[in-house]
Amino acid sequence: MPITKGFRALVDEAMAEVTTYSVEQVRARVNDANTQIVDIRDIRELGDGTVRNAFHAPRGMLEFWVDPASPYHKKIFADESKEFILFCGAGWRSALAAKALQDMGMTNVAHIDGGWAEWVKQGAPTETLEDQKARRSAKT
Repeated sequence: MPITKGFRALVDEAMAEVTTYSVEQVRARVNDANTQIVDIRDIRELGDGTVRNAFHAPRGMLEFWVDPASPYHKKIFADESKEFILFCGAGWRSALAAKALQDMGMTNVAHIDGGWAEWVKQGAPTETLEDQKARRSAKT
């Protein structure tokens, strides 16, 4: 069966409908209590680290973790006072994911243009998974 709409068309459609922030815009909000950065990359992509203070929610589980009716729901996504800013490797999956969450009814969702690659290229703050675990352990 031939593909009638390719991934690029899907990404372009999503980009036209979701809020997209530059790395610079998100970098200014990394420590903002009303912002939750969400890393939707696969666990195998996290070897080089993640955005400082990001919450990891793998793309394959995102809708299940967001939906309060799901047995997999994560309470972090129930905080309506936060804006959830998603990122992936290049900004394609995060655009599609932000669109899916909007389709679910979320209005407080956006994504980072260029994703992790652009974040690193611009020298924005990162942390290793070990640093992240240590920081979180220190809070408890």
